[in-house]
Amino acid sequence: MEQVEINKMLEEKGFIDESIDSKLNLVEEIKKLKKEKNAVILSHFYVEGELQDIADYVGDSLGLAQEAAKTDAETIVFVGVHFMAETAKIINPNKKVILPDLKASCSLAESAPAETFAEFKANYPDHKVITYINATAALKTMTDVVCTSANAKQIVESFPKEQKLIFAPDKNLGGYINSITGREMVLWDGACVVHEQYSVENIVKLMDEHTDAEFIAHPECEKPVLLLAKHIGSTTSLLNYVQSSSAKKFIVATESGILHQMVKACPDKIFIPAPSADSTCACNDCEFMKLNSLKKLYLCMKYEQPEVTLPDDVIEKAKIPIQRMLEISK
Repeated sequence: MEQVEINKMLEEKGFIDESIDSKLNLVEEIKKLKKEKNAVILSHFYVEGELQDIADYVGDSLGLAQEAAKTDAETIVFVGVHFMAETAKIINPNKKVILPDLKASCSLAESAPAETFAEFKANYPDHKVITYINATAALKTMTDVVCTSANAKQIVESFPKEQKLIFAPDKNLGGYINSITGREMVLWDGACVVHEQYSVENIVKLMDEHTDAEFIAHPECEKPVLLLAKHIGSTTSLLNYVQSSSAKKFIVATESGILHQMVKACPDKIFIPAPSADSTCACNDCEFMKLNSLKKLYLCMKYEQPEVTLPDDVIEKAKIPIQRMLEISK
């Protein structure tokens, strides 16, 4: 079967549908494949804990981009979502980048179609563009510098105060950065579905039930939620905070996958996922992140598919703002 046909099949299915012997130790097989193929496994905090535990590096978007930039591995296996694998490919155009499930997209990235954003940008010809890394490669080609939630303030403040700015695609993160820097960036109207699900009413109720708990939140949350928070920060910042805080209990407003690392780092502390408006659903779980599984990771590494590829011109243009971010964030 030709490579084009394989990629088409994989894109339709999301992964190779193959039965696996139930007696097979997937963790051990994945470790073997990693050595055989000179691969590195990079994982985001939001995937299931068993996937985090098998990764060579677990981190937030900034850390993952930095690790992708310095790896010597021939193959990068990205256990996360599509825009993260795209970023790794942009940084490493000559390496193979594979993703367990091509359907692992991102609601935030999808909220900013490149064609529509181009029209939006044209209305502000004197503005520079800062793009949150949770965006498509196509959007990054229209960007002056990329940022993550960990370095957004630093990136914004790297521009002179008189420089007019557009921030895309996350209006909540952009609004938060405006509030702490005094800037008035023009904000694209995009948001993360997971971080918009939190209910202020239910969070306050939970805080009343656990008066000894500290409430911490990711800046992708809406402003009313952030106003309640003792600490606001990226996933890495939240993880560092719970380790340094004297508190023994925390209510956490971000994707629930981070709780795995929090429990590992602080087994003597209690972590409670912040509630959404709908108590019947796991709304603080990212359905795209949860598409990753051990089975898909094993098959992905076995067949070295699905592979993330990008046109050369997209890589060339998108690499510039990513490199600027990495330089500023050193």
